[in-house]
Amino acid sequence: MPHETYRPDWVPEGGGEGFSCRVMTGVTEKDGAGPLRKEAPPPRKNLTLDDYEAGILNGDRMILSRAITLIESNAPRHFDAAQELVQRILPHTGRAIRVGITGVPGAGKSTFIETLGCTLCREDHKVAVLAVDPSSTVSGGSILGDKTRMEQLARETNAFIRPSPSSGTLGGVTRKSRETLLLCEAAGYDVILVETVGVGQSETTVRSMVDFFMVLVLTGAGDDLQGIKKGVIELADAIVVNKADGDNKRRAMITRADYNQILHYLRPATEGWTTQAYTCSSLTGEDIDTIWDVVLRFRKKMEDSGFFQRRRSDQALQWVDTMVQEFLHHRIVQNPIIAQRREDIRALVERGETPPTKAARMMIDVMEDALFS
Repeated sequence: MPHETYRPDWVPEGGGEGFSCRVMTGVTEKDGAGPLRKEAPPPRKNLTLDDYEAGILNGDRMILSRAITLIESNAPRHFDAAQELVQRILPHTGRAIRVGITGVPGAGKSTFIETLGCTLCREDHKVAVLAVDPSSTVSGGSILGDKTRMEQLARETNAFIRPSPSSGTLGGVTRKSRETLLLCEAAGYDVILVETVGVGQSETTVRSMVDFFMVLVLTGAGDDLQGIKKGVIELADAIVVNKADGDNKRRAMITRADYNQILHYLRPATEGWTTQAYTCSSLTGEDIDTIWDVVLRFRKKMEDSGFFQRRRSDQALQWVDTMVQEFLHHRIVQNPIIAQRREDIRALVERGETPPTKAARMMIDVMEDALFS
């Protein structure tokens, strides 16, 4: 069947074949006569768990992408297969360094990750980027534009970028992000960079799945007291003042000194490690290697002290608790009896016939009867 090469309008200048698509014409004429008819493309092969496992362990990026789609699926029929796949690849995980990166919108997280990722790829690292885009509360959709913004990193053969929707999760990281991380490790990626939405709240979720937690900040962030009020700083293993270039470099140096002063008042996020502030420029690449050296020094120090393995063990236990909570929530949402009674009780509250406190107690009684009686 003939194919055509299609070049989208957004291909960057100098973009190679990686930015091309092969498109089947899909229209044929039988024996040169009769009306044109469309031919349906051949169905995509359904992969077995053996196919998924072999493809992931061989570093096949296409199969890795399909495996992540399986993991992210909310369809009940995919749940058991996804869990079995995670169980199979689990012995091949745990060897990567996991770095969480957050910061307010505009801090330059995507540019920083691209510059850092390209630097690591040139040093023969395999880098996986899990970029979480905020989902619309109206449509439920996400732009998923991080891969487009990281066009240089997307060209690297040793890089894998997976944008995923936050699906309304505050902080942008869910159980599925943890499982995606494990799949990437099993595929041979030795550096995992997790970019969060950067809402400034619930970043403990990110902290509970990475080894090193980094917060990107901007110049002019406020005085010492204002910095202390930002609870996310208490979770950071490093504060990075980005965009330290040109006329902004002097202000970046002042901001770094301000944050180092702030950190004197805070308890370190990691036992045995002193959190400090640093400057870098994602635009010029200045001091990007210094930031990575900090991550490597952190890992060596934590491994030598035994804290590294303890943290990962604690994270595994937190993961168990999170999955139990999600399972219970799923059972509650999917139960038809609970769903019906919930609407009835909500109607009572809306009409002012029942106070919210009593309605909550009524809902709890309904759940206990439906699930545990």
